[in-house]
Amino acid sequence: MPGGSPAFPGGSDIRLRSFFGCTSGSEMGALARVRSGEMTQRGFRPWKREHAPHLETPPGNPLYSFSGASAKCPMASSTLSPSAAEARSGLWTHRNLIWQFTLRNVELRHKGSHLGLVWSFLSPLLLLGLYVFVFGYIFNGSFDRPGETRVEYALGIFLGLSLFHFLGETIGQSPGLITSNPNFVKKVVFPLQVLPAAAVGASLIHLGISLVLILAGIAFFGPGLTVGVLWLPVILLPLALFGLGIAWFVSALGVFLRDIAQITQFVSMALMFASAVFYPTSKIPEAAWQILRFNPLLLAVELSRDAVLWHEALNFRQLGYLYAAGLLCAWAGLAVFRKLKPAFADVL
Repeated sequence: MPGGSPAFPGGSDIRLRSFFGCTSGSEMGALARVRSGEMTQRGFRPWKREHAPHLETPPGNPLYSFSGASAKCPMASSTLSPSAAEARSGLWTHRNLIWQFTLRNVELRHKGSHLGLVWSFLSPLLLLGLYVFVFGYIFNGSFDRPGETRVEYALGIFLGLSLFHFLGETIGQSPGLITSNPNFVKKVVFPLQVLPAAAVGASLIHLGISLVLILAGIAFFGPGLTVGVLWLPVILLPLALFGLGIAWFVSALGVFLRDIAQITQFVSMALMFASAVFYPTSKIPEAAWQILRFNPLLLAVELSRDAVLWHEALNFRQLGYLYAAGLLCAWAGLAVFRKLKPAFADVL
């Protein structure tokens, strides 16, 4: 209606400015009262945290998020630059919801199949046999380790493939995480950052299954296990953060750029061959190493092999870089996700 809301003249102008986060505290309060009155007349009650304690307060909505005269620009303060503490507390607050969606993703993947979860064990073993036959026997590959056997080469490939499949699976699923759940965007109040986190959680479960097989193979057919295996969770944590940041970033970008699903297929394949999964880093030319040494997945693969398979001391400089890259990627991915999140409903 021209001139604003019938209950508050100029209400449309305030609504427009409130969307861009430029209303004053008094205007925010007035608009909150107007919207509250309109919803009450229509039979709706304003959303309250006690109605659904596991859900977050919708950002950028004056009726829901106004907290006093100090609320100047809610969108700018809540979507641009999340701190590490905010990201950590948000994931912890929704931990039960993340776990439920993680289990749901695992179940949906094997829904309708006769073997079900058995495929989580069988698929990596079949790929292992294929790659070992091609790279180990046809191309006569090895990791240039003294006294290395075919079994150790197979276990080294299996370990590298497992870490790659975790990241490749995350990259491949991320473009459709938001677009495939439009009801969560438009019809309910839902913390959308849970969807990428749950996808990463499901990939971690499959990674854990593969690691159990790898450790069993090393214990019974390889050089055996030592206390170095305790470093494995320390190495995997920054890789999980790296995958989480990629999932947030790509899932948000996939809402606006649908072609990104085609791009991620190539990126995933290139990542596998650029991460020393089938070959030792000593065979990488010096010019290429100057670029590939910054690949977090390559460093995670090498550190994992050193700790679990080769029983060598870790390179703590590489481990420190891995943590810095993981934390930075997670922070940047969440910042982009929160920045683009208010426009999801308009596109979908």
